[in-house]
Amino acid sequence: MNELFPLRAELLSLTAYRNILRLPVLSHVTEALKAAELGDGEAALAAYGDAFYLLHEQGYTALSDYISNHLHYDSAPYPEMAAMGGHDPSLAAAAKRDIGILRRLSAMDGTAWRGLLARALSEDWQPTLDALPCWEAKADGFSFDDLTAFYQTNGAGLFSKYRAFLWQEGRLHPVEHPDYTAPEDLVGYTLQRNQVYANTAALLAGKPVNNVLLYGESGTGKSATVKSLLGVLEFEALRLIEMDKSELAGIPDLIRMLAHRPQKFILYIDDLAFDKDDQTYSLLKTILEGGLEPKPANVAIYATSNRRHLVRETFSDRMGDEVDAAETIEEKTSLSERFGLRIPFSGLNQEQYLALCYELAEKAGVTLPREQLRTQAIRFNLRHPGRTPRVARQFIQSLHAVS
Repeated sequence: MNELFPLRAELLSLTAYRNILRLPVLSHVTEALKAAELGDGEAALAAYGDAFYLLHEQGYTALSDYISNHLHYDSAPYPEMAAMGGHDPSLAAAAKRDIGILRRLSAMDGTAWRGLLARALSEDWQPTLDALPCWEAKADGFSFDDLTAFYQTNGAGLFSKYRAFLWQEGRLHPVEHPDYTAPEDLVGYTLQRNQVYANTAALLAGKPVNNVLLYGESGTGKSATVKSLLGVLEFEALRLIEMDKSELAGIPDLIRMLAHRPQKFILYIDDLAFDKDDQTYSLLKTILEGGLEPKPANVAIYATSNRRHLVRETFSDRMGDEVDAAETIEEKTSLSERFGLRIPFSGLNQEQYLALCYELAEKAGVTLPREQLRTQAIRFNLRHPGRTPRVARQFIQSLHAVS
């Protein structure tokens, strides 16, 4: 069994990619090698069967593809260093060695595995081993140079695999299938959307950009505009991180996590507004303007709000007994001015609303005569106040409901 020892020993000595050993399939593979080395053929065969089952349960036909996927997308010291442009010769050498070991393991074919198991089992097991299935063997499924180039271009860990995230309780949660509308499917507010796209393109080009506030009437497409950035082909390097206002205190930690990575990040806060006694607006001001620790060039903050002035103000604020009430009011109402790009999404006038209804009707295949469509659109708007894209879409959907 001595010929089994080198490969198992090499696997146990993985350093830069030690996380690979904790994967269920690799755990069973190393257990099969250990049992075979110790002459426990039945335990080796059982561990091999577990590895085969789990590999195919996850949709892989080759061990190399399984390992390659985790090398590309799991976080580990070397991928993180390469993604952030770091330099550590000893870590790079360790990673290169680990990848060579994993390539040799991936190249083991069915003949090799059956031979290893046969040495630990009696001849009575030979018919079972002859019929034993094996995963596809590949010797060149991944390489050190290709993986390094991937990390440098796409980042490491979750950022290399997912494009949208939620920031909750101090942790990033990937969104595997983000809900967004493609830019070409959005209607109305072309000028406003183009300003958002231009600012985002500058961010991706590494240029200085503004933080963005999209404000205006509910249903005008502010949130849809931000989310549609995920559908712009040229924005592949963009990552969108959505957070609630209650999570603002965690933004400094998040920004430190994002700095020096190859991707560009938009921190997206939807429906942003503050009550008059809510002091977290001061935290947001500091984040927007920067403190001793500057905001990295690969991060921008985009927020949407139904209010131009983000801090709600009451008449009592203006008529209270505070000596410097005017300064307090100015401090609160000036929060929106910390966003360098403020884009209004106003309600549509009637003709703009009707034009939008006509456009949506055409896209939806509605064949009503124009005058009849106009009459019904106006009547629908009387029952559903607000001339916005949301109301226009609801009107078109109501036509399908009764057709």
